Amino acid sequence: MKNTEIQALAASEIAERIVAEQGNLSKLKFAHTISPIENPNRIRETKRLIARLKTALAAK
Repeated sequence: MKNTEIQALAASEIAERIVAEQGNLSKLKFAHTISPIENPNRIRETKRLIARLKTALAAK
């Protein structure tokens, strides 16, 4: 998700998206702990997306 897409969202949509991505991150971490996932960079990308969403929410 690009920054322009994030900025176009409303504050409530950003908050919902943060919760969804945090759930996704916990699932990825759990799956990676059990057996290495195919692309471990997805964990890093998800963390960065959450950070961008939190920054955009704070700006609004």
